[in-house]
Amino acid sequence: MTESSGDCAPSGTHYGPWVWSAYRAYHELLREKVKKRFEAQEGPWMDRVADLLVQIVNARWEGGRKKEKEEEELFAKLDQLLAE
Repeated sequence: MTESSGDCAPSGTHYGPWVWSAYRAYHELLREKVKKRFEAQEGPWMDRVADLLVQIVNARWEGGRKKEKEEEELFAKLDQLLAE
């Protein structure tokens, strides 16, 4: 195999795609580890925030059937969680 064959042969300048793949794998692994740490430390709080966001979206989706006061109460709960 020669350098001009266009393959990823082990010859100096053709390492680029392999090195790029290694960097990408490294960053993907680091991202997964960070996600696990966030899940362990912040997961319960994020679950509460997610629950409130779903309630807010549902209240807005239902529109006229929900009173504005209920929506305001949900936003107040969200503000309180975000302040923690």
